[in-house]
Amino acid sequence: MTYDRILFVDDEQNILNAVTRLFISDPVEVLTASSALEGMELMKINTVSVVVSDNMMPGMNGIDFLEWTKTVSPDSVRILMTGYADLHSAIESINRGEVFRFVTKPWDDNELRQIVLDSIDKFKIVSSIKSADEAKLLSLAQTIELKDPYTKGHCERVAKYALMLVHTMDMTDDMKKNIKYGSWLHDCGKIGVPEIILNKPGALDDEQFDTMKKHSRWGADVAKTAQLPEPIVNIALYHHERFNGEGYPLGLKGMNIPLEARIVAIADAFDAMTSDRPYRQKLTDKEAIDVLEKGKSASFDPALVDIFITALAEGACNIGHDK
Repeated sequence: MTYDRILFVDDEQNILNAVTRLFISDPVEVLTASSALEGMELMKINTVSVVVSDNMMPGMNGIDFLEWTKTVSPDSVRILMTGYADLHSAIESINRGEVFRFVTKPWDDNELRQIVLDSIDKFKIVSSIKSADEAKLLSLAQTIELKDPYTKGHCERVAKYALMLVHTMDMTDDMKKNIKYGSWLHDCGKIGVPEIILNKPGALDDEQFDTMKKHSRWGADVAKTAQLPEPIVNIALYHHERFNGEGYPLGLKGMNIPLEARIVAIADAFDAMTSDRPYRQKLTDKEAIDVLEKGKSASFDPALVDIFITALAEGACNIGHDK
């Protein structure tokens, strides 16, 4: 069996021992290095899914090391871990090292472990996208759904509804394929959202909702890292924008929201409403259609809502699903 490799770089041996023990029950291989130079040698001879580096080390610091890893292993997910947390370091690590997460010492064991395992999922998504392995890509999207059992099958159904909507539209086959992949991946940013938030039975508080909203940016980051076509990035980033400009993350309005994102927003909302969730029971199709009707020009593109409702009434749900 081939295990995903995690590389931890820290000049304190007790830290390296602690993180190694943390993953003793997981199907991963933990590599450790006591300096950036030692980490470089390991990166040259190993395929590393995730690299976690301390910042303040003798010689090369963590930010410089993570920036270097982009040249030898651009798909590796980078995490900076430091006891000297400050805004400047966070910004610099994100801008120069394209760091996925910023972890402070002392860390919470469960949180660190989950961040690293989520990062492995991100690496797998990027790798499978680049290899054009469609079956593996869908499988990974389904794996992310397992973090929230109430969304099982959601990405496939969103793709089905989105393709149903575009069936009668003048759209290229490439765009339809991008919409299918974008539908599968629209929530892939949830790999960064704690399960306690995803599975909360009641309404999220403001802080939790702010964390949840970040999934659209995180998902777009995955798509950009994999150098996916712009429509797929747009779907991940903008599928929670609202037609009246009151959505997130950018508050885009009307036709400023890319068409592909407006399409997936309707498909996403319809499937969410007609599925059971921790905080409510599912609606019937008719009840969900009523919500879409009421949401015209507020949440959704009114013209696309009309096309969707017509297609749904014609029983076109499976059109294009397997294409």
